[in-house]
Amino acid sequence: MLIECIPNVSEGRRPEIVSAMADAIRRVAGVRLLDFSSDASHNRSVFTLAGDPVGVEQAVLALVERAVADLDLRTHHGEHPRMGAVDVVPFVPIEGATMADCVALAKKTGAAIADRFHVPVYLYEEASANPARKNLEDIRRGEFEGLAAKMATAGWAPDYGPAAPHPTAGAMVVGARMALIAYNINLATNRLDVAKKIAAAIRHSSGGFRYVKAAGFMLADRGIVQVSMNLTNYEKTPIARVFETVKREAARHGVAILESEIVGLVPSAALTAAAEFYLQIEGFKADQVLENKLRQP
Repeated sequence: MLIECIPNVSEGRRPEIVSAMADAIRRVAGVRLLDFSSDASHNRSVFTLAGDPVGVEQAVLALVERAVADLDLRTHHGEHPRMGAVDVVPFVPIEGATMADCVALAKKTGAAIADRFHVPVYLYEEASANPARKNLEDIRRGEFEGLAAKMATAGWAPDYGPAAPHPTAGAMVVGARMALIAYNINLATNRLDVAKKIAAAIRHSSGGFRYVKAAGFMLADRGIVQVSMNLTNYEKTPIARVFETVKREAARHGVAILESEIVGLVPSAALTAAAEFYLQIEGFKADQVLENKLRQP
């Protein structure tokens, strides 16, 4: 059974701290750290690991242990919304695993985090039975600064752990979902209003693409703005379609795309589909890709 996990941590400016968390994951048997990357503007790091359920759970606990010891959200500032030192931990079925397996792992790991580190844990996506707490954005609204007041209101007791935030680590969101692509498009402008308007035009919650979540951010260190996205179903809303729409929307404001970036890992099928779109390849099949053909029995 192979399960992927993509913890997002609220630290992206101190490489020594991020490296210590990566090392904590690497020391766990039964799991492999596939990738990790940091963004200074967002002040956030994303780790991608995979392994059997026992190894993945232990790796997450090792990561949380380091994060709780090393991070303090009272002094944390960055562009990306956050409510926890380890902000969100999704489990994704990869091979020989079902969504039910990932839901069970999310609940087991969430309970262990709350018990061991006294950090409140909210379940989300497929792991949550509460319709009001399926969506990550709804749970995280108000961020760390508004967390204590939010937790004191009706309906916001955590699924596991204390009924008040951890003083430095806040609260965590743990869940199970299908694979998504963290995809950002940087614009050749410093006009944050343009990035926000484009994000509103493409995200599902404001009338855009069904499988797109988006927000506009300022990358102050570079003097540009970014449309930051999660593509939750790349088959039904392909990368190329999103890119072309952002390009057209930006042009309406007299702005060009500077570059795009993928955070973490991406399914090869998503990139193959983009290549097929832009090259206009007639009758293209996935087994025309050499590596795909070699994997076939």
